[in-house]
Amino acid sequence: MKLKLGIWMLVMVNLLIWLGPFFTVLDPETIHWDHMAVKPDQTFWLGTDVMGRDLFIRTLLGGQVSILVGLVASMVSVFIGVLYGMLAGFVGGRTDAIMMRLVDVLYALPFLFLVILLLVFFGQQLWLLFVAIGCYLWLDMARIVRGQTMMLKQQAFVESAVALGQSQVVILRRHVLPNLMGVVLVYATLIIPQVIMIESFLSFLGLGVQEPMTSWGALVNEGAGNMELAPWALLFPALFLSFTLVGFNLLGDGLRDRWDPSCQKQ
Repeated sequence: MKLKLGIWMLVMVNLLIWLGPFFTVLDPETIHWDHMAVKPDQTFWLGTDVMGRDLFIRTLLGGQVSILVGLVASMVSVFIGVLYGMLAGFVGGRTDAIMMRLVDVLYALPFLFLVILLLVFFGQQLWLLFVAIGCYLWLDMARIVRGQTMMLKQQAFVESAVALGQSQVVILRRHVLPNLMGVVLVYATLIIPQVIMIESFLSFLGLGVQEPMTSWGALVNEGAGNMELAPWALLFPALFLSFTLVGFNLLGDGLRDRWDPSCQKQ
């Protein structure tokens, strides 16, 4: 039930944000001087902000940026976490101990604060936002993959590959990695809403995407600052953001219930 509902919610959101802009002729940056802070009507479906810009097209384009950041930064996180965790779990011994102690040390660092410092120092560039958030969230994935790799290493098919003299790289690529993909996919879907939330928080602070681009977090920030004049400018981006986050969480929970062995045992 959760899996189907999550898929339905995400399909609806993505169809709207990617196809919706084709059904409006309004430009997201055009300032309508005679229609500032206008309530939703037949012309401006979600109203306008205090600068007279159409909120419908800005919300849809902001959703494209938020979901793009969520997907790309999650891919960065998954790539680093899977590579690191798989290597630590398969090699084991002192190498594993050193690598995981490094993870423990990194856990103690205020990574979100470091991300903010990076964005302030190097500038608020979109590619840097992808990398910074991805590098912030790879630690949990590394621990999960390490545990699964240690279990797989004891399986008969891996021991047979070792006995046949296959190299560690071949064993990891052909035998370990394919068997990790189910768990990785499950937890990747749970990372995406975290990334979107972090991007929204950074945009709310003014450290995320910059004009002329926008995101749901940036729109929520703008709407919060003008809530008394145009409450709909806060309401609609917040609803889109909440709906999407709930959809990703339901999708992740549904996949975990179906594929995660620990959940199946319970």
